[in-house]
Amino acid sequence: MSKFLRKLWSDDEGQDIAEYAVMLAVILVIVVGTIRLIGTSANNVFSQVGSAIP
Repeated sequence: MSKFLRKLWSDDEGQDIAEYAVMLAVILVIVVGTIRLIGTSANNVFSQVGSAIP
């Protein structure tokens, strides 16, 4: 992993580290938003299933 990061850091061709950071930030925002939207519904479903099991 450190070898990859060193190569990525020293590579002048292609995308910059800043572009990778922006891509990572956008992906994280999408993932967190999706989890927050689905999380409430999933919590309700798991609660209902848990209460239905004797």
